[in-house]
Amino acid sequence: MHEPAAPLTGDDAARAVRRVVLAMPPGTVLSYGDLAELAGLSSPRLAARILSRGLAGDDVAWWRIVRADGSLPDHLQIAAREHYLAEGTPLKNTDAHLVQVAMRIARWDDPPELFPGPQE
Repeated sequence: MHEPAAPLTGDDAARAVRRVVLAMPPGTVLSYGDLAELAGLSSPRLAARILSRGLAGDDVAWWRIVRADGSLPDHLQIAAREHYLAEGTPLKNTDAHLVQVAMRIARWDDPPELFPGPQE
């Protein structure tokens, strides 16, 4: 029986997050949970921590990773909105947030089934 791979940690986890986010087409999003699953991480919180600390690199499209409801923390919404408008990301009209992605439309539904392992 094939053993599932252990969740990635440390630099391997950061590289895996980077690979996934760099592969995403403009105008698409993933939830932190989606990202964690595709990158082989143990939890969505680890994915969020990697992005929030810049461990995946300063050049990754952080705005493409959102909460499951399509929102971001308040302090990121203004900067993210500019990126969403430039990329044509589908947004919801909402009074609850400055910007909220329409997850059903914008979710990246066509990621590769398997991303390369921890090597760069």
